[in-house]
Amino acid sequence: MAALEEEFTLSSVVLSAGPEGLLGVEQSDKTDQFLVTDSGRTVILYKVSDQKPLGSWSVKQGQIITCPAVCNFQTREYIVVHDNKVLRIWNNEDVNLDKVFKATLSAEVYRILSVQGTEPLVLFKEGAVRGLEALLADPQQKIETVISDEEHGNYFAYVQMFNSRILTKYTLLLGQDENSVIESFTASVDRKFISLMSLSSDGCIYETLIPIRPTDPEKNQTLVRSLLLKAVVSGNTRNGVALTALDQDHIAVLGSPQAASKECLSVWNIKFQTLQTSKELPQGTSGQLWYYGENLFMLHGKSLTVIPYKCEVSSLAGALGKLKHGQDPGTHVMPRFVNWETPQGCGLGFQNSEQSRRILRRRKIEVSLQPEVPPSKQLLSTIMEDSEKHIEVEVRKFLALKQTPDFHTVIGDTVTGLLERCKAEPSFYPRNCLVQLIQTHVLSYSLCPDLMEIALIKKDVQLLQLCLQQFPDIPESVTCACLKIFLSIGDDSLQETDVSMESVFDYSNSVHDEKMEEQTEILQNGFSPEEDKCSNCDQELNKKPQDETKESTSCPVVPKRAALLNAILHSAYSETFLLPHLKDIPAQHITLFLKYLYFLYLKCSENATMTLPGIHPPTLNQIMDWICLLLDANFTVVVMMPEAKRLLINLYKLVKSQISVYSELNKIEVSFRELQKLNQEKNNRGLYSIEVLELF
Repeated sequence: MAALEEEFTLSSVVLSAGPEGLLGVEQSDKTDQFLVTDSGRTVILYKVSDQKPLGSWSVKQGQIITCPAVCNFQTREYIVVHDNKVLRIWNNEDVNLDKVFKATLSAEVYRILSVQGTEPLVLFKEGAVRGLEALLADPQQKIETVISDEEHGNYFAYVQMFNSRILTKYTLLLGQDENSVIESFTASVDRKFISLMSLSSDGCIYETLIPIRPTDPEKNQTLVRSLLLKAVVSGNTRNGVALTALDQDHIAVLGSPQAASKECLSVWNIKFQTLQTSKELPQGTSGQLWYYGENLFMLHGKSLTVIPYKCEVSSLAGALGKLKHGQDPGTHVMPRFVNWETPQGCGLGFQNSEQSRRILRRRKIEVSLQPEVPPSKQLLSTIMEDSEKHIEVEVRKFLALKQTPDFHTVIGDTVTGLLERCKAEPSFYPRNCLVQLIQTHVLSYSLCPDLMEIALIKKDVQLLQLCLQQFPDIPESVTCACLKIFLSIGDDSLQETDVSMESVFDYSNSVHDEKMEEQTEILQNGFSPEEDKCSNCDQELNKKPQDETKESTSCPVVPKRAALLNAILHSAYSETFLLPHLKDIPAQHITLFLKYLYFLYLKCSENATMTLPGIHPPTLNQIMDWICLLLDANFTVVVMMPEAKRLLINLYKLVKSQISVYSELNKIEVSFRELQKLNQEKNNRGLYSIEVLELF
């Protein structure tokens, strides 16, 4: 239970407190010493145990302190800011602030934050944060604007992770009472959330939980506050109200209660929503409250007053005032943990059934007292023995949690464990789990090389396609092994698989109507499949087969095989290491792949941009590069195949037309250069010129 002890005046000296009170009270490097900054020119160091000042420092006449003085716990020096931009640093031996270290900053300072064990941070009025050492190295460095002017009536919370430079903006929604005004707030931090408690003009205290690690730091997020305590203070307090958190379960509130006109300091238990204690302050306050250690500081009247407080661990009996602090003589004290197997002096007999119940109860208590196993360890233990369905559920649960610092490691260990079990148990193949883990975008081939090896053995084309899309470091030998499977797998087997079709467009919609065949021949992007200017090929192609037009306009592979081949086209490779492996692919499969590439080239030629429709389709460069790679590796084999003769002739005409196109482009380039020269001469003329334009 919380208790406020007898107050005492820290100093009889009347402080220079303005209309808004003192600038601040801050902890010094010693537990019972505090820096008090008034609203004028003075900083005073007080020792609470002796109730007297140890030192006093003032700025010159005409200057004014604009930021509370703090202690640098690393150097045991004091820091203060006057006139918004002038920073001073001194120690106990210095007497005159005018002769101590001085640094003039480029932006106005709002507050200096100093916590034991860390470097002081300087918070500027526009929201930027700088470490003290980095700021002193270049005091005139440019300070960016973080907090912009917002619309009137809105409240925002900015959370800045100083080490990672991540800034997240939250919009605070006030809920039902949108007309209320936040008059005071305090915050506490745990491992997962920042608890922001605010005291509004309606006399109620609200809580807003802000996640420390947001899901999308770049996006403006919205938070709704929840009611914590109702009707704590009156809405007509003269000098304002103040709120501060004492510990996890208690808060201190400074203001007038609903039923009284005098100001009070009250302590509330937010866990059980009960008033613990209160103390009247008849001389009035400035509406300011600070706490350090076991002391509450406030300006009572014109003097700085200290009220010690003590706070015990929260319990329902203590919150209701029914906790007995003393024990009567002879009272048997029950231990906190009871051994149910030994008698406690209650005169109960030991029956076997009763004893077995107690043993079972004790075991349940022991299990409940065991430390909670982290989700990552639970997952790693699950994959070694549970069924595929249960593993899939556990993987989905783990991926739904927020990413922890060891997320990448856990994913890698999980995949390794699954693959080891796959090798030990041939019937075990958790395909859905592997797909989920690959889609986390944290894996690579070098982290789990066995993954694609097992997928190749299983001929799992969906998993292989996903790996080709996600892994940037797949060896050329593995890429060719995937290509062999993609070309050799039957169409019936492909129909049963579920592959990504993003890179494949609807070929039937992109083909021109049959009416185009009746129109005059049109040259498209310098190439037409009907072009026939090869003198050596005239006799071979004078009589075209009836299905030639159909071959040039229909895709030689089914859409799902096309999607798999597109994944090969997008994969990274080195020509030197890829060519030897391409020679191992059967000639009929090479011919099929060349026909597909030639078909893609025809589709690229149908529009001026030379691109294919769809999401992430193969590019023209990728198509041409793979045509060259396949021909370089297998030309001597393909040229001997009668069924590949027409394809090679078409590819020859393709290359010939491209040479013609580039020749024309070179001519156009010369014209563009001349136009560019004329344009430069025009821009280089003087400020005044007369031009004669001939219109004809």
